[in-house]
This record gives sequence, C-alpha cells and structure tokens, in this order.
Amino acid sequence: MSDHGIVTESGAVRFERLLDAPIERVWDYLTRSELRRAWFAGGEMELRPGGAMTLVFRNSELAPAGEVMPDKFRQYEGMESAGEIVVADPPRKLVFNWHEDDGPSTEVSWELEPRGEQTLFVLTHSRLPSRAMTVDVSGGWHLHLDALEDVLAKRPPRPFWTRQESLEAEYDRRVPS
Repeated sequence: MSDHGIVTESGAVRFERLLDAPIERVWDYLTRSELRRAWFAGGEMELRPGGAMTLVFRNSELAPAGEVMPDKFRQYEGMESAGEIVVADPPRKLVFNWHEDDGPSTEVSWELEPRGEQTLFVLTHSRLPSRAMTVDVSGGWHLHLDALEDVLAKRPPRPFWTRQESLEAEYDRRVPS
C-alpha cells in the first residue's frame, strides 16, 4: 500500500492508509471537531444526511514548532469552508459535499474498515473540476493524512510546510494531463 493518492478517473483521487488505531478511535478523529482539528480542520458537523458542516483550517497548528508557513498560504489561515453531509454511517462511512467558493461542490468520501486493531481508511475526493485542483488537493490530502497517522500514533508531527512544495511537484508529475 502506497501513501500516495492515485487518480481513479478524471477529477477523482483516492488514498488508502492503514491506520494504527481501532475503527471507533479513527471515526472520532474524523467527526469530532477538536480531534479533527489536530490533523485536518476543526468545525462542527451534523452527522446526518443533509446536515451542515463547517471546516475551519488552521494549518499553522499542524506544523512542528519553528516551521514557518510560506507567505502564499497565509491567506488561507483561519479559512472556513461549508459543506453538507450526504452519508453518515458510523463508524464506517462519511460522505460530504464540500462547497467551493467559485464553482460546483466537490465530494469527499471517508470509508473505514476494521483490520484487527488497525483501520483501513479510504479517502476519495471526486468531482474535482480541473487537473490543477486535482494536483492541489492530492498534495494537501497527503500532508493531512500524514498528520492523522502521526496524531493517532502519538508521534511528533512531521514537517508540514517544507514538504508541501515537494509533494505538489510530485503530484504534478503523477496526475495525468
């Protein structure tokens, strides 16, 4: 299993990670704001179809102490995104529409499968309107999933900002034209 996302079709990327935590703990880190904030974004979720959700990004909190956020990302610090829950099937599946500021919503699916004391986490982000957005979200998800692995394993965080640029370049090579 690779840590890298793969393009499954035009406008869709899929990640599979075997996480070192039981399914209920992983579910909590996906759905509870204060836990999700430790690896991705805080914000409330109404865990029912049609429920509202908000994602509040504070990526500066995900980087190790002393790692400086590049200027081009400062504008996104504290950014809020809205969405709507499509499927909530605890603790196995969560699907939501992620509303974009300009353009149609994208769709994110988080699927969990127990594997003993571990959990297979499958993330699919689809309805991405362009190759550029596919490259962008692929690098972002890669970083955030690394952060989730570190949080669940109670490890110090890996570099965040210093890896962002290299992952973006790597996904630019990986995502088909």
